[in-house]
Amino acid sequence: MREPWFWYSNAFSAKTLRALLTPASAVYGAAHHLRWALSHPRGASTPVICIGNASLGGTGKTPFAIMVKDLLSAEGLNSVFLTRGYGGALAGPARVDLSKHSSDDVGDEALLLARHAPTVVSRNRPDGADLAAKCGADAIIMDDGYQNPSLHKDFSILLANANAEASKQHVFPAGPWRETLADARARADIVVSICADKTEAESITGSDHKAWLEPAGTPPPQRVIAFAGIGRPHRFFNLLEAHGFETAKRFAFPDHHRFGNAELSQLRRAATSAGAALITTEKDLARLAPRDREGILTLPVEMRINDPQALTQRLLECIAERAKQPDNA
Repeated sequence: MREPWFWYSNAFSAKTLRALLTPASAVYGAAHHLRWALSHPRGASTPVICIGNASLGGTGKTPFAIMVKDLLSAEGLNSVFLTRGYGGALAGPARVDLSKHSSDDVGDEALLLARHAPTVVSRNRPDGADLAAKCGADAIIMDDGYQNPSLHKDFSILLANANAEASKQHVFPAGPWRETLADARARADIVVSICADKTEAESITGSDHKAWLEPAGTPPPQRVIAFAGIGRPHRFFNLLEAHGFETAKRFAFPDHHRFGNAELSQLRRAATSAGAALITTEKDLARLAPRDREGILTLPVEMRINDPQALTQRLLECIAERAKQPDNA
């Protein structure tokens, strides 16, 4: 999905479109509340840590989930990722096998997660949690699913873009919000502001934690043609330039975009013409067939948080409390 132009514009025509879509947004919001009111979340045998957001598009859920796994690993705990497998054909529950599965099977996010820990894809989250527990999990880290009421969450982490203007939010389809920020915050154990960089993180207030992405093992800065099909492609482009890359041209595609042969050929021609290398995100590269990855650089990234010790402590407390109540639902 490519974000509609009128979601963020202050033009009169955009405001008019949002006003016309307000009744549809009201219906969407009412359906969300009704779904939660009628739900009976099923408990898992293992503590479930849910990482989500209130808006459509990227806030860094997958790298944040990997960071949480690393924090728990440092404490000697085994984590298993649980994800819907967006964009993949497998309904699951199934454990991701990197030697067998492609993004067509399990989606790009599942492939990234599976590089770091056992990963289960399942459209039915409770069934997926059952399989994750059988994989030896001390904790299940659920990437997304914040708006899914079918599985009980022991600890919910809400990620919110630091520059999100809650006063101007509009629920889908009039705007990018899956639910109002107030509703999402009410279910959160902690709220994390996702910032552009460490400098912005040090300047903002009003959330439990601040987090940001940093390159990890980057290729040397050089002249590049950058392309990305993620929720916030400008963040990737800005990150490149902030770390010394010269972006000769930027190509932004819709989130989870499947690149065709013609598009890849166009990108390669643009790179040749500009005397530049092609570079994209790890998530985008995961959607390319192995034969199409040749000559394309990636910018690996890691999530950083302002107080990892405090977050680790909260997670350990949740897991310890849950251990006292094994039959919690």
